[in-house]
Amino acid sequence: MRLPSLFRLQMILTITVLLAACSDSGQWHGKDISGLMPELTFELTNDQGEAVTAEQYQDQIRLLFFGFTSCPDVCPATLAKLNKAIRAMPEPLRTDVTALFVSVDPQRDTPEKIAAYVNFFGERTVGLTGDEPALRKLAKRYRTTFGYDKPDERGNYAVSHSSAVYVFDRQGKARLLFQSDLSADQIAEDLTQLARGAG
Repeated sequence: MRLPSLFRLQMILTITVLLAACSDSGQWHGKDISGLMPELTFELTNDQGEAVTAEQYQDQIRLLFFGFTSCPDVCPATLAKLNKAIRAMPEPLRTDVTALFVSVDPQRDTPEKIAAYVNFFGERTVGLTGDEPALRKLAKRYRTTFGYDKPDERGNYAVSHSSAVYVFDRQGKARLLFQSDLSADQIAEDLTQLARGAG
């Protein structure tokens, strides 16, 4: 997906600054962002059409990922990898992890459409969305953004967004940033450590 040059530059700068600030103790495969991001908070709508907040997923390791259901590559690949990683964890710990897929395409992604989409990626994945101002506020909170390409003659358009996955511990504190170069096994190892209370 070709990103607009301004958006691409903003994404590069944001990720560069973030990664430069990250301390890598060698304990994690993902980037340690402890203390660098605010705790998880949001008011959105889940894939059942219900208003939800971050507190409703309290005591879970939460994986926050921005995307949209019409995404041709990044979103399905990322969600499939997260599902594989969760299934690779020790069985008693799998239910301690919830992947939160936040659609930033509210015009097309209804709760019903999001529900059908996330069902492909395991029972530990929950779909969320909201109106554009709420989504912009959440994205800005975690130093990212998203944008819409110009619609084609059939009204179809691409949505540019980050491929990063933000990981929050049971208390809602930001702990790790997963990028696309990590394998499912590496992600599973990090999630297992977090679920067992490491760090």
